[in-house]
Amino acid sequence: MLSQHRLLPSEVKFLEEVANANCVIGNLRLREGEYQYTLVKAIASFQLELTFPDVKDLIRRLYGEEKTLDLQFVRKIQTILKKMEKSHIVRILPKRNPWQLQRYALSSFKLQDSDKNLVVLANNQQIKQMQDLLRSALVQQERGRRGYFWVAALMFFVFISYIAVVWALVQPIVNVVVFVSGLCTSVICSLALGEMLARR
Repeated sequence: MLSQHRLLPSEVKFLEEVANANCVIGNLRLREGEYQYTLVKAIASFQLELTFPDVKDLIRRLYGEEKTLDLQFVRKIQTILKKMEKSHIVRILPKRNPWQLQRYALSSFKLQDSDKNLVVLANNQQIKQMQDLLRSALVQQERGRRGYFWVAALMFFVFISYIAVVWALVQPIVNVVVFVSGLCTSVICSLALGEMLARR
């Protein structure tokens, strides 16, 4: 299955460019019922969901899970995608990890094929919805980054306060002020940390 992941800054920039892109002229025929047209429509649907599919994601969505196991069929689809990339209709994105398959994306939602036919893969409303979804995803990612910062800060304060408590206890004369303030700080920070982690 296609996994949800954080969008990289380069992916965000690419999605914004595609949303605002003019018609791309390709030198490949896009006729309804043919593999190229079906693949382009599928890639567009993934992109509208802010994801970039690999060849198996495309096959899974279009033809079912069983076809992803047919290596000959997978190679056939990869060959078609490579031709589409050479004709500037599809772009191959960098792999996130070396063991992953190549991911594909459209250069635009408006394409002109070799027969001079205009193929519109998403209307203005769908593109606007994708842009709204993109903004929402970016806000969520920013909240997540802030959340990580606060978790790290609270863990740091818990660690320091525990050190203060232990230090106060190992002294020949226990400093009550250091001990009580360290203990209170560690308890408050631990509770806040637990609450933050429970909300995630």
